[in-house]
Amino acid sequence: MNTTLNISFLFVLTGVITASCTQTAKTENKELTTMETQLPTNTDTATFGNGCFWCTEAVFQNLKGVYSAVSGYSGGKVKNPTYKDVCAGITGHAEVLQIVYDPAVISFEELLEVFWKTHDPTTLNRQGNDIGTQYRSSVFYHTEQQKQLAESYKKKLDASGAFAKPIVTEIVAFTEFYRAENYHQDYFNLNGNEPYCTYVIQPKVEKFKEVFKDKLK
Repeated sequence: MNTTLNISFLFVLTGVITASCTQTAKTENKELTTMETQLPTNTDTATFGNGCFWCTEAVFQNLKGVYSAVSGYSGGKVKNPTYKDVCAGITGHAEVLQIVYDPAVISFEELLEVFWKTHDPTTLNRQGNDIGTQYRSSVFYHTEQQKQLAESYKKKLDASGAFAKPIVTEIVAFTEFYRAENYHQDYFNLNGNEPYCTYVIQPKVEKFKEVFKDKLK
């Protein structure tokens, strides 16, 4: 695996907009145009936390081999958390994306590459203006193989000097996933004209598509 990464396109926008994922959240339900369809049998699951799940979903749902990308919560101590509770920092959950993918089309290592290239894994409990433990950088591994791959990739990235500061991504065992409220699902596609989407998510998606154009649907 090649871990010599060009991070000049790292998707960290500073001084662009003061709105955060939390501040711009809507409370109404919207009709979903979700990717959740009948899935093939030979799939695997990956669960990543890399900041606001609106941004994460907008990236991963565009990858070939990804059948489902669902926003939700993992890593906490409270059952059935709400968005309000998670944002208050009282449940211990991270905002995550649960990804169902075809390993014959895209490997877990390739997903890790996208994961680490599309957020800043050196800022503890923060991504840009989104601050709090719910925005922590996390890999929730489902198998021992995923754990080994993630730890190896992280170690190589740190050793390569790809980032100026140490990577703080936590690599922990997956326990439970709680699907987020409906209005969080497919958020960018349904709310593209909202300021957060226009000024924060759209630039990330454009850079992602430029860098990973060979992996797009």
